[in-house]
Order: sequence, then C-alpha cells, then structure tokens
Amino acid sequence: MTNQIFSGRTLIVAFEGWNDAAEAASGAAKYIAEATGVESVASVDPEDYYDFQFARPTVFFDEAGIRQLSWPNTELLAPTAASRTEHAEYANICVMLGVEPSRRWRAFTEEVLEMVTDREIDTVVFLGAMLAEVPHTRPIGVSATSQNEAAREQLGVERSHYEGQVGILTVLGQAFEANNIATIALWASVPHYVHNAPSPKAMLSLVAELEKHLGVSFDRSALAEQAFTWERGVDEISLADEDMAAYVTELEKKHDEAESVQASGDFLANEFEKFLRQNDTEKGIEGETGDEGESK
Repeated sequence: MTNQIFSGRTLIVAFEGWNDAAEAASGAAKYIAEATGVESVASVDPEDYYDFQFARPTVFFDEAGIRQLSWPNTELLAPTAASRTEHAEYANICVMLGVEPSRRWRAFTEEVLEMVTDREIDTVVFLGAMLAEVPHTRPIGVSATSQNEAAREQLGVERSHYEGQVGILTVLGQAFEANNIATIALWASVPHYVHNAPSPKAMLSLVAELEKHLGVSFDRSALAEQAFTWERGVDEISLADEDMAAYVTELEKKHDEAESVQASGDFLANEFEKFLRQNDTEKGIEGETGDEGESK
C-alpha cells in the first residue's frame, strides 16, 4: 500500500559523481527509468553547468553507424503515454538523471526547481551511495532520512543531523523543501574495497527500498542475477588474496555484532556521517596542496 506522502506525483533523483559510489544510485535510477518506460521531457543546457575537462563527453555509433557525441547532462524523464496506459501504477513516477554539475550550483538548482514545479511533483526521493566499512557478503544496507516532518511521521524515518560539506542532492533538497515539496533520501552503503566497478547488489537494495516506500513493484530478476554474479566474482577475488579474505571476515564479524546490538538504521547513519567527514578531510588536504577544485 502506498504511503500518503507518495500519493501524488513522485520524482526519483540520482546524480553521477560524488553522491554515487560504485554507480549504485545512478544505476538504480536507470533501472527504474527503463522499467517504467520514460522519455525525456526537460533538460538543462550542459554548457552552463559542466566543466567538460572534468565530465567529458563520450562518442558512440548510433543505429545507422553514424558517430555521435553524448554530452554530460541532467534530464527529467516521465512515462510515455503508452507506458501510462500499459502500467497505470507507474503513471506518477518520474526520474531525474544527471551528472553532478561543476559550477553555478545555485542557478542549476533554480532551473531544476522550475522543471520540477512545472511537472507538479509532490514528493522527491533522492538516491545516493556511499563507501563504507561493510562486507560484500551481507545484504547491502540502505539508510533513509528526511528533513520533512510529515514524511518522517508517515515513513518512520529519522532526520539527518549531519553538518559539513554536501553534494548537489542536499542543495536541491533544501530548495525543494523551501517550496513545499517533500523529500526523502535513500543512501546505500557500498563496500569500500570494491568501489572501482558498478555494484548491482547495491542497486538492487535501492530499488527494493524504493518499492517498499512507493508501494509498487518492478521486475528485479535481471538485476538480482547481476547482483549474484557480482558477489560471486568478489568472493573469487577475496579467496585468492589472504589479506583481503581476512579483512572481509573481520568486517563480517563487526557487521553481525552491530546487527545484534543495534538497529541497522543507527549503524548506517553512523557510517554515513563517517563517510562525509572523511570526505571533508580529504578535500581539506587537497586544498593545502594546491589541488582544490573550482568553487561550487
């Protein structure tokens, strides 16, 4: 059954970049976009917000064999008429996919806010993924927080008390809430020692958590198969490396002890704040060595 907070039009948002460890958030959003049969209804001009030396365009061949360029962008996707007819349960689900902008975040936020209000979005779900000291052999945990009082009461989630540097998700969230658009943030914890490749297991956890809140179901069979293959692949790598195998065993022990002593939500919240503070420290070191990036 759908929660009242999700009774209207809902937008699922994910950005590649800082908020997207192992491509879990963007991968989950892409999976949902494909499942719901969406089309692009609005987008930003990439020239205004992206540094193409940082977020580079890619080249590909289209169906006619013609070489094309794909530029980093942010798009709002909505179900097509055919999709709404075939799957009425997806009619009110929209998806926003993009790359975290390199500059002019306030102007970017204003433009995205206009796109969202034009589509009469009632609720926004942000997807994120963070690196954490968790084992790949256990279920990927997802923490849920909201700055919206009504959402917290209906969904039984906590308010984030984090203070420090943030990504574009937080900036957008502040703007949405200021304009009476309820928001909730779902963050998956990705094992930090396998972050170099996409994690379908983390994507699967985010999709499953979304299903619980939205009161809908998606066909997760293909993603579940990919997650199984991913976990077996990491198993093989760890078994071939004694140090890694010992480390995974240690993480399993800590994880199981934490699960037996406290609720997983508290554990994930602590990991989340630890991840953000570590990121603050790393950025501070970069600034001291003269490698600080462009101000946001």
